[in-house]
Amino acid sequence: MSGTYKALGINLKSAPLGESDRLLTILTEEFGLIRAVAPGSRKHKSSLGGRSSLFVVNHLLVAKGKNLDKITQAESLESYPGLSQNLGKLTAGQYLAELALLQAMDDHPQPDLFCLLREHLSRLERVPAAATLPCLVHATYHLLALAGLPPQVQNCCVTQQLITPNFSEPDWRVGFSVSAGGTFLLSALDRLKADSSAPKASESRALALKAAPRSATKEFSIPQRSSAKATELYTQIGAIELDTLQQLAQPDLIQNWLAVSSAPLPASRIWLSLERLLRQYAQYHFDRSIRSATLIDACFADALPVCDP
Repeated sequence: MSGTYKALGINLKSAPLGESDRLLTILTEEFGLIRAVAPGSRKHKSSLGGRSSLFVVNHLLVAKGKNLDKITQAESLESYPGLSQNLGKLTAGQYLAELALLQAMDDHPQPDLFCLLREHLSRLERVPAAATLPCLVHATYHLLALAGLPPQVQNCCVTQQLITPNFSEPDWRVGFSVSAGGTFLLSALDRLKADSSAPKASESRALALKAAPRSATKEFSIPQRSSAKATELYTQIGAIELDTLQQLAQPDLIQNWLAVSSAPLPASRIWLSLERLLRQYAQYHFDRSIRSATLIDACFADALPVCDP
């Protein structure tokens, strides 16, 4: 890029700069992540004021600078005002923005990530407030999948045996290991503990990411764990949690559930459990904390089941 360039981008992060400017971190379709100054955008009557807000999608004209690029024109295409009207939705949107920032790259086209994030923000804005957590969990899974890091939920990650939820036994459980890559049969726990290849799961993921097209993913710093440490990072989940996890790959899962009154969404405690599970998984494999997660805990700790009116 040289001189000036055009881009379609969504604002994911903003910081004050100087007396009246903002420094924006923008995910663009054409160039991946860019960081640009919105001059005078903190002034009361600035034409860039609203256009520099979080989650606004703009057609941008940007001047290439020696140290920082500068936005010279911005035409708003889309925003998500419904997110700012509900604290839970706004927090969930910030959570998704953080996930996108963790996998976005500089100076590389990322149309898939750009479109996926916009799609899930739009869904999040439209759904009833009670479906915020399901939308967040669904979107988190899809962002992980786009990054090449989907948890294995259909098969045991130790034996590769198909796992079918058993609803007839209330105490039926399977394990979920963030380090081994997903679900496993509890009968395979000893093998998981003894398996010296447990840390190699992270290595193989790192190799897969390096081999993947750069337009689709990013090379991450995958933390290496000892097998002893890895086995500590697992929990047990029941049939409903596993069944829900196994359906998350469906693109219209939440909309289809909401459209069928006879098939209510699982209770919010299930979604809280799955959010924390995927949060731990994402933080482990991206080797970064999701700062918005603490607000998710505060917003939804006392949430009622989402199937309630």
